[in-house]
Amino acid sequence: MFDSNQEPTATQSVTVTLRTGHGNVSAASIKYYDSADASFHYVPMHATSTDPTGRFDYWQGVIPGSASEKYYRFEATNGSETVWYDAEGVSLSEPSSGNFFLIPGFETPDWMKNGVLYQIFVDRFYDGDPANDVTSGQYEYAGCATEQHGWGTSVYATVSGCNSEVFFGGDLAGIDQKLSYIKDTLGADILYLTPIFESPSNHKYDTADYYTVDPAFGTASDLEKLVEDVHSSSNGPPGYIILDGVFNHTGDTHCWFGRGTYGTFTCSVTGAYQSQSSPYYGWYTFQSWPNQYSSFAGYAGMPKLDYGASGSQVRLQIYGSPGSVVQTYLKPPYAIDGWRLDSAQMLDAGGNGGSDAVNHQIMRELRAAVKSVNPDAEILGEYWGDPSPWLDDGAEWDSAMNYNGFTRPLSEWLCGQDQSGNAGSLDETQFDAWLHGTRADLPVNVQEVMTNELGTHDTIRFATRCGADLSLTELALIFQFTYIGTPGIYYGDEYGMQGGNDPDDRRTFDWSQASTANPAVALTRKLIAIRNQYAALRTGSFMTLLTDDTNHIYAFGRFDADHRIAVVLDDSGNTETVTVPAWQLSMTNGSWVTDLLTGKAYQVVDGNLTLSVNGYYGVILEQ
Repeated sequence: MFDSNQEPTATQSVTVTLRTGHGNVSAASIKYYDSADASFHYVPMHATSTDPTGRFDYWQGVIPGSASEKYYRFEATNGSETVWYDAEGVSLSEPSSGNFFLIPGFETPDWMKNGVLYQIFVDRFYDGDPANDVTSGQYEYAGCATEQHGWGTSVYATVSGCNSEVFFGGDLAGIDQKLSYIKDTLGADILYLTPIFESPSNHKYDTADYYTVDPAFGTASDLEKLVEDVHSSSNGPPGYIILDGVFNHTGDTHCWFGRGTYGTFTCSVTGAYQSQSSPYYGWYTFQSWPNQYSSFAGYAGMPKLDYGASGSQVRLQIYGSPGSVVQTYLKPPYAIDGWRLDSAQMLDAGGNGGSDAVNHQIMRELRAAVKSVNPDAEILGEYWGDPSPWLDDGAEWDSAMNYNGFTRPLSEWLCGQDQSGNAGSLDETQFDAWLHGTRADLPVNVQEVMTNELGTHDTIRFATRCGADLSLTELALIFQFTYIGTPGIYYGDEYGMQGGNDPDDRRTFDWSQASTANPAVALTRKLIAIRNQYAALRTGSFMTLLTDDTNHIYAFGRFDADHRIAVVLDDSGNTETVTVPAWQLSMTNGSWVTDLLTGKAYQVVDGNLTLSVNGYYGVILEQ
C-alpha cells in the first residue's frame, strides 16, 4: 500500500506513500541515505488523494532508481511543528536508526511469501518402510547401543545418556505416503526436513556422510521420489522442499575426521583425528591433537569445520564447487528448493564462535553459490537472537527462523514462559512493542518470509508451555496464520502435541489425531485456506489497532489495495465485548465486514466495529 516496489531492480525508481491526518500536514519530505555517495538526500512529497473515510490524506514521493542501497525516513510539518516517521514509529526529533530499507536487486522467494511450511523430525513422523528400521543392538556408538522403540512409546532410552540412539522407524517413504495429509488435508505446501544424511544418531545433526541418505531413512531414490511428489500437484498443491544443512560441524564418525565408528559404516581415507598428515587435518581446528579440538557447544561428537580463507577446500566442498554438498542437492536429480542452515552464525575459520566478519564472508559466498544454481531457492538461517546482520543487506540469507520476533514473544504472551520454559510474561502492549521492534529490524520482503513457528525440534512443545490448554493453541494458530511471515508448523503442533525439552519434544506423530475431527487440525486447515485466499494476509501491510492490557485484547490490521482485514485476539479466557477502530483501516461508516471463521457479519458504526470475541479465540474480519 505504501511502497510501489519492495524489490526494485537497479534501474527502477520507487514511489513511497505517507498517510497523514486529513489537513494536518502542510509539507512532507523523504530523507534518504544513499550508500553510493554516503550522503543524505531530500525528496519533496505532494498530497495526492484522501482516503474513503475522509480522515486521511496520502502524500507521495519518488526515490530515484540506482544499484545502491538506500535507507529512508519521512519528515512532516504542519507549519509550526515537525515530526519524523520511520520503521520504529513517530518521533519529535530526527532518529538516528530505524530507517526503512530499499535494497535494489534483493529478492526473497515468492513461494516462501505465499506458502505454509511444515517441519518434520524424520524418525518420528511415519514408518513407511519397516525393512529399514534400526533395531535394538544393531550397532553401538559412543558407548550407547541402538534401541528400537514402539510407535507412541517413550522417547527416552533405557540407558541414561543414550537418547540419541532411540529409533522409531520414521523415514522418507513414510513422509511420501503421508503427503496428502500435509498438502491436502492441511494445505501446507513447503516441507522442511531435519537432517536426512548418514549419521549414527536419530537426529542426524552429527553427519557422517553428506552425500548419502541415511539407510534408516531410505535411499537416494527415495529422496528423489519424495521431492518429485512434493513438487507434484497429484496429492495437493504443488509444493517445495527444504533440507537441513548442518555445515558448522560434522560428526566425529565423518571420514574427514575419523574419530568414531559405528555399525558397518567404514572409511577409505585417513581422517584428521587419525593423522596430522591427513589431507583433512586442516579442515578442523585442533588446540592439541588429537583430543582437543573445536566442537559444537563442546560436544566431542560434533567437531567444528574450519572454513579457512576464501577458496579453501572446506568452502569448495560444502558450497563453492559444482560438486559441493549445497549445489549437488539443488541440482537434478534431487532439485530441492532450499537449505535451512543449522547454527548458521557459527560457520567460521579457526574454530571461533562465529558471528564475525569471516562468517558474513562465508554466507555471502554461500548465497552466491545457491543462487547460481537456483535464483529462486530459499536460504533459511537458524538464529535465536536478532538476525538482522545477516538479512539487512540482501547479500546473505533470505530469512531466518523467527524465534526472536515470533516464537518467544508469542509464548511469553500466551503461556507465561519462553520457548525453553523460562519464566517470562508480556502484556498486550509489551507484546505489540516487541513485534514492532523486531519488524523494524528487517526489510519488508524479509519480514514476509521469516518462518513463524509455535515451536521446533529445539523447543518445548507449545501446547505443553501453555499448560495443555488446546484453546490457547487455537488462539496461537489464529495469530500465526494472520501475522506477517511464513507460518511454520512443527509436526503435531497442529493438533496440540505435548512434549518437554529435547528429546521429549520429538515424540512420534499420533495419527489418530490427523483429521479434521481434531478441532485444532480443522482450524489449521481453515486458516491455511483463508490465508491462501487473501493476499493481504501474506504480503499486505500491517497496522496495530488495539492493545487492551485490562481485558487482554490484541487487534491488528492486514490490508492491501483489495481487502482490509481486522484480526482481534482475546487472551482473557472470557467472552469480551470489543470496540475496534475500523476507521484506522479506512473502513467507511455503514460498510460491513465478515468474520472469516464464523461467517457472522458486522457493520461499521461511527468508525468502529463492536463485537463479542470468545475467550482464548479470535475473529478475522474481512472487507
